[in-house]
Amino acid sequence: MADHTAPDYPLDKVLALDSPDQFRALFEDTRLDIIELLSERAATTSQLADALGRPKGTIGHHLGVLADAGLVRVVRTKKVRALEAKYYGRTARTFDFSRAGMTEVGVNPESILSGAAREVAAAKDHFPDQELPGLMSVRHARIPAERAAEFAHRLSELLHEFVAAPRGGDIVYGLAVALYPTNRPHLEGGEK
Repeated sequence: MADHTAPDYPLDKVLALDSPDQFRALFEDTRLDIIELLSERAATTSQLADALGRPKGTIGHHLGVLADAGLVRVVRTKKVRALEAKYYGRTARTFDFSRAGMTEVGVNPESILSGAAREVAAAKDHFPDQELPGLMSVRHARIPAERAAEFAHRLSELLHEFVAAPRGGDIVYGLAVALYPTNRPHLEGGEK
């Protein structure tokens, strides 16, 4: 039986992004879509172009940028008539990046969360009559930094579990995770 918890090619568990070129390569909408599709299985330029509804030349360009940044690679080839089809795959299941690296190249956390909000809005239009699982909530708590670090670690583990889940079904779900400091007011003192 096929293992549907991982793509059909070997890849590292985590790749730490450490260069501005990697951030620039990753944080572009089409390239993010390519990276997401390759988390399922290896694919050719034509397969990716069909899935994304984009020209093969455009997808080929984006694959080149991702490959130059070390984020994708050719994982196998297959002879198709007189041509050799190249199947691309990610270099790692998870790309680990720091907030500082993102802002260095002009990517901000707000744009990531805004993208998730756009997907939520589009889902309501795409599935108007279906009752699908989902949860949205924002909560605030005044806690010590050490406790916030513990929550960040647990959320990271949940995110890794989510992306490693067995593939199936007909709908792609998104999981947006954010833990962030705020400047919200709080009450001083009080009973403990």
